[in-house]
Amino acid sequence: MSINSAQTGAAQSQSPQSQATQSQTAQAQTNTTEPAPVRGTTVNKSQGGRRLENYLPPEGVPIAFDISGGGARLGAQLLDILITFGGVILLLFLLLWSNLLGWSAFLILLSLLFFFVRVPYYVLSELVWNGRTLGKRLVKIRVISADGTRLTPYQITARNLMKEIEVFTPIAMIFSVPDKPGYATALLMLWVVVVLLVPFFNKRRQRLGDMIAGTLVVDQPLTLLLPDLAQTATETRAKPRYLFDPSHLGIYGRFELQTLEQILRSPPQSPEQRNNVSSVTKTILTKIDYPETVNPNDQWRFLTDFYTAQREFLESRQLFGDARENKFHDVAKTAKTGADARFTPPK
Repeated sequence: MSINSAQTGAAQSQSPQSQATQSQTAQAQTNTTEPAPVRGTTVNKSQGGRRLENYLPPEGVPIAFDISGGGARLGAQLLDILITFGGVILLLFLLLWSNLLGWSAFLILLSLLFFFVRVPYYVLSELVWNGRTLGKRLVKIRVISADGTRLTPYQITARNLMKEIEVFTPIAMIFSVPDKPGYATALLMLWVVVVLLVPFFNKRRQRLGDMIAGTLVVDQPLTLLLPDLAQTATETRAKPRYLFDPSHLGIYGRFELQTLEQILRSPPQSPEQRNNVSSVTKTILTKIDYPETVNPNDQWRFLTDFYTAQREFLESRQLFGDARENKFHDVAKTAKTGADARFTPPK
């Protein structure tokens, strides 16, 4: 990203004040619109795993996720079974040991309890913890929507009901239905094996329930805070080399400051990056009408000093209620003032 040096031009011909104000307003709105990230989620293989690139969540900032492997998902599933049904299974085995229940009654009751405890547990926990059950939280994986939108109750309910059809109900029928033909057991076992192999034959590692619900299971990303550029600059040197007054700092706004921060995150390594730094420096020098000349070797230092001073200036203006979104704040403010002056509310 680079800072655009175009300024809002004045009208070339004389026109009524209302038309000029409307033109400035439209131009300010056009130029201040930030381009939205392009949706284009891709899956790349990296270091033996699969990585989801360019995923655009509801916040609008593209991020990347590592798609969860079979081991992590199996571990989370086993933990969920132990957490939810450990006490139930223990109670039922006590009833079976005390001869209060026969083996057939025990299996039927166990299947019913599995269903009426398991489904609410999965659905409610993923609703409350945003795609995570207790088992998923422990192994640090989560469910996300495949299209970047927020998880909906429909998606969570659909994927967990499909889990009953895919795995739990067939397994329960294998062990709980007595006197069934041998081919029925074989078909049920074949169904379970095929369903469990489905995630290994698609690049997003989706099971059938994920495909129907439009969800993915990914590793929970680690939170990593980048260093504060302004604080780092203050710690590395006692006094800035380049100084700026309010006339220099009153041009740009928050959007340009964030753009400059992205550039300063990593020093230029390639000729293209160095040319970009040089272009940005020249643009800022021209835009703010800076009186000094900046040598090519000092351009990075100039940008760092300007970023620190610009950030302090914007934060101080914010305290007084003067929020500056971008370099067109004066035009937008003038247009808004003119529009307010022309508008007279009905009595």
